[in-house]
Amino acid sequence: MVCEVIENYDLKKHSTFKIGGCAKRAFFPETEEEMVQLLTDLKEPVVLGGCSNVLVSDNGIDGDVIITTKMKHFETENNRIKARCGVKVPMLAREAEQKGLSGFEFMIGFPGSVGGAVYMNASAHSQSISDTFKKCCVFDTDNKKLLELNKDEMQFSYRKSVLQTKNYVLLNAEFELIPQAKEEISAIMQRNLEFRKGKQPSLTMPNAGSIFRNPPNDSAGRLLEKAGVKGLKQGGAQVWLGHANFIVNLENAAASDVLKLMNKMYNEVKNKYTIELVPEVKFVGTKTKEEEELWNTLLNQK
Repeated sequence: MVCEVIENYDLKKHSTFKIGGCAKRAFFPETEEEMVQLLTDLKEPVVLGGCSNVLVSDNGIDGDVIITTKMKHFETENNRIKARCGVKVPMLAREAEQKGLSGFEFMIGFPGSVGGAVYMNASAHSQSISDTFKKCCVFDTDNKKLLELNKDEMQFSYRKSVLQTKNYVLLNAEFELIPQAKEEISAIMQRNLEFRKGKQPSLTMPNAGSIFRNPPNDSAGRLLEKAGVKGLKQGGAQVWLGHANFIVNLENAAASDVLKLMNKMYNEVKNKYTIELVPEVKFVGTKTKEEEELWNTLLNQK
């Protein structure tokens, strides 16, 4: 198996947050066979996709990382689209648009990949990944075997899937979309892009998307705004002035800056509304003692 490997790979340049140290070794598989080989041979590798919803420790990752960005093959047949885990979801949204297929309009402005979108059951504008999902192929890293999972087996709910509770790594997923006039699909996608422009920072301001999940029947952004956190700063990180549920890396922010700011946001909402927000961002890497404590507080672990 020939697969690109880079030692001491700088994760800062890979992450949309532009934060984090180096990975000891980074592997870039292109095929599912290469991916399975790596997952079989490597000891507890960290799997990263577009790294758009991830905060990486400043200490980096003292081990092997598999980065799926080269796994970008997809194919369309009738109303179905099958895509490998590394495909960027805006590309799939455009493919569906060209084919007159509806169901992916919500993903047009997402910076992430299929793996991340399925992992967290990405959603927006009353659409979600689970709406069109049919089946996927995963690698069970505990038992070192391939599994095919249907929609029921994925246990989808708000921002959740079985991939978060079992040691499964998504290799590919298949979706069934609904035929619709291309003009209607294009119009919805344009509206979604316009909406995102006003509500979310562009990636020219490094960020990792929404910081906290919405609590049941409420909006994390609304609670944070009412709690007065907009514009709060910590080191090089700031709560975005345009929307209180985003943190932007203004000036070479450290991971600890982001974690401290997240704790301030969390505490302001908890103190004002007795609601404990749950992080949507994943924190990975070799954590310092301070980072560990800050992260455990956010996860409500003492």
